[in-house]
Amino acid sequence: MHLVKSMAYVGDQPWHGLGNRLPPKQSLDVWAKAAGMDWHIEEAEVRFVASGSRDLSSIHTFPDQKVLYRSDTKAPLSVVSARYQVVQPSEILDFYKDLTEVGGFELETAGVLKEGRKLWALARTGQSGTLKDRDQVNGYLLLATACDGTLATTAQFTSVRVVCNNTLAIALDNNVGAVKVPHRSQFNAQAVKRQLGIAVSSWDAFMVRTKALAERKVSDTTAEAFFRRVLTYSTTSTADRDAIAVNERAVKAVGELYAGRGKGATLASAAGTAWGLVNAITEHVDHHRRARSDDHRRDAAWFGAGAALKQQAWDEAMKLVA
Repeated sequence: MHLVKSMAYVGDQPWHGLGNRLPPKQSLDVWAKAAGMDWHIEEAEVRFVASGSRDLSSIHTFPDQKVLYRSDTKAPLSVVSARYQVVQPSEILDFYKDLTEVGGFELETAGVLKEGRKLWALARTGQSGTLKDRDQVNGYLLLATACDGTLATTAQFTSVRVVCNNTLAIALDNNVGAVKVPHRSQFNAQAVKRQLGIAVSSWDAFMVRTKALAERKVSDTTAEAFFRRVLTYSTTSTADRDAIAVNERAVKAVGELYAGRGKGATLASAAGTAWGLVNAITEHVDHHRRARSDDHRRDAAWFGAGAALKQQAWDEAMKLVA
């Protein structure tokens, strides 16, 4: 089953083979229609009929919460706190209006996940860098939100390695690569962009670090130790409640990607380097990690456990070039 309800894209076909292909530089109205984002989130109070009651006119209300539903299909999306601040599909696309018109950004994908409970758009920033052996990395800005309590509205600078389409969030020491607005607060697009403004310079800092990783040669022993530090999980051992176990299956799979099976693994920038270590993890998370479907894997790679795993790999790699 696909999590992707609908989406639009420019350029190459996305990971799941779905979506409406658009020519470059389309209006946001065209994007909204093609991406299935041309509707809005409605609100209604929660009402219920008490169990055992035969009188349907005896309907009670619950003022502390409200129901969110789609304006087009009337399908329910979630039940949330009455104080919950909704972010509309149009706000996700409008966020990019000035960025695409005067900032040199270009929308590449936008769409709806989980019947409308999660919404996202991804734009290329125009920033790019090249490592040894023409290993190109491009900069993107992801904006995503959810209306079911699973995700704060998140604006995140992201890099995409062209040769393998691996994604890696750009979160440096001060974490200016991401701005998160909880749903108890009003989403202010301009305020978010002002906060991200300081992160535009973070691209240069990110590329300096990726180049350092590409120059850092590592031994097979170091590589094995790296993967074993990153690929762990908590156990429920009765002997030690906080025990950490190594995911041996993942260590083997990632080791094979690193050793040459991964896309771009044999490039001079990646072969036997710390950059290769990071990309073995990111390729595993983005394309191979066990998941109920490709869509669930991508959802985790952007927003969930997969994203955390990639960040851990980045942090461990930074220790190798410290």
